[in-house]
Amino acid sequence: MKIRSGGSDDIPLILGMLDGAVEWLVARGRTGQWGTEPWSARPKAVARVGEIVAQGEPWIAEIDGEPAGTLTLTPHPTPYVAAVDEPEVYVHLLVTDRRFAGRGVGAALLEHALAEARRKEISLVRVDCYAGDDGRLVAYYRSQGFELVEHFTANTDWPGALLAQRV
Repeated sequence: MKIRSGGSDDIPLILGMLDGAVEWLVARGRTGQWGTEPWSARPKAVARVGEIVAQGEPWIAEIDGEPAGTLTLTPHPTPYVAAVDEPEVYVHLLVTDRRFAGRGVGAALLEHALAEARRKEISLVRVDCYAGDDGRLVAYYRSQGFELVEHFTANTDWPGALLAQRV
């Protein structure tokens, strides 16, 4: 697996992976996380991905030259999470192409985020995620070494969790 730096040219690729994740979630009746509509069909979602990529550092994981996953790192959290009084690396838009599920793509990208934080001499890495349904996503981040900081509700009805890891 190779992890390469991305850019604005990768926005269609990132949206495609997010669309694939929505399709996979919907097929399993898990619509609370991202709804039922593809990201690319929602103008606000497309604009938000563009903003995150423009403000951050997108990274693309590749397996045998094929895009397998992505995340974008920024120095600040998403708008519905409070900022902290220290530098941080914040993980946004972590998604694995479903064709590569189970191959450690997400774990490799999170390890890359931690390595980037170390390289920048930043000791805090945070991420937020959907905390509804059976809590599988929160459990996943905890299995990757993140600790639960708090639960919150965004947009009046989206159950979220904020997690952090010190490096």
